Amino acid sequence: MLEEQWKKINELCDKLSKVTYENLTKIIRLNQTGSSSAAQKLDDSFQNDIDAWMGGGTCFSMTWHLYQTFMDMGLKPRLVMGHKRKERNIHCALILPDDDCGLAGAKEYLFDPGYLIFEPLPIPLPPPFGTGSAFFPLIPNSVRLDRPNMESMSLWTGGALQAGGNLSAPMKLRFDYPMEGVSVEEFKQHWNESFYREMMTYPVLNRLDREKGIQYYYQKGNLVTRDANGSRMEKIEAPNRVETLSRIFGLKPELIDQALGILDK
Repeated sequence: MLEEQWKKINELCDKLSKVTYENLTKIIRLNQTGSSSAAQKLDDSFQNDIDAWMGGGTCFSMTWHLYQTFMDMGLKPRLVMGHKRKERNIHCALILPDDDCGLAGAKEYLFDPGYLIFEPLPIPLPPPFGTGSAFFPLIPNSVRLDRPNMESMSLWTGGALQAGGNLSAPMKLRFDYPMEGVSVEEFKQHWNESFYREMMTYPVLNRLDREKGIQYYYQKGNLVTRDANGSRMEKIEAPNRVETLSRIFGLKPELIDQALGILDK
């Protein structure tokens, strides 16, 4: 891959890292349109640049934006779905092959902005071709990719790497990815289905402050703040909810209020 392409890719990842993961705009659009297919087509990521987004996006919005941009650059990205325990197609990400490496499939990168991973992660080759595993000491969450064979890969995350070599929190399996990927049509179908999952019945917000190495995660009234030293949780009371979420996640108060009003009906 050309140096100019990598520069543009890293700039795009940095820009995307400033977008809040949130399902509030998704809740609003579904309420306004009454159908997932119509709500999906209203998603800012479907057509517009990040600067035009209504608020933020979920894994589908962020991954789709990357896919469109990479295609426009003349690259060959591959959409992949993530499975979690018995829940299939619960998550999505993107794999980008480096065609300049000289051997097909020998060097590929995982992009998973929907899980707040904004660095291109080199995917390890399975034994006997490679180590089958790669560890990335990101902050505040370390990441590990396990590749038992050519067909599959798993994503693990844990706490930050400490000075003594230990992690501030143990590694946990997050998703399994079939490496073959899915078509655009199948990806959009899973995107449609995501509008009716259980997580759409309560607010979910997730943001990473890369400069400070702090992650903020809000779900079901609880705010988790995670840094290199660990995490703490606090309950956000209803009277302070809109103001607090607006300040921490950079969303307009009226957008938050509108979405919470829909959920409270």
